[in-house]
Amino acid sequence: MRIAVPIVAGKVSSHFGRCDEFALVDAESETRAVLETRYLKPPAHEPGVFPKWLADNGADVIIAGGMGRRAQALFEENGISVVSGAPPDDLDDTVQRYLEGTLETGDGDCGH
Repeated sequence: MRIAVPIVAGKVSSHFGRCDEFALVDAESETRAVLETRYLKPPAHEPGVFPKWLADNGADVIIAGGMGRRAQALFEENGISVVSGAPPDDLDDTVQRYLEGTLETGDGDCGH
């Protein structure tokens, strides 16, 4: 499984469209083990660009703080499951909680 996480200042971004970089985390879902993490600079943010770019980079899931409904739909159209409403916490902790099924999320709809 490849998990995409937008990052700002080393933490999960509150809004995926304003991130500095994306972490792409390869993980084994059965063992809950992180295999590799790499960081990529995203292309310029325009509607629909990130979902296709992340799909082209093999993402299966995106974990983000806030994300509009249209963006959520675009990710899902590109075969990427959306986990929205994640707190702006440390990447490793966030991914581990997701893999363990204990990641608590709030309202991730940023209203656009």
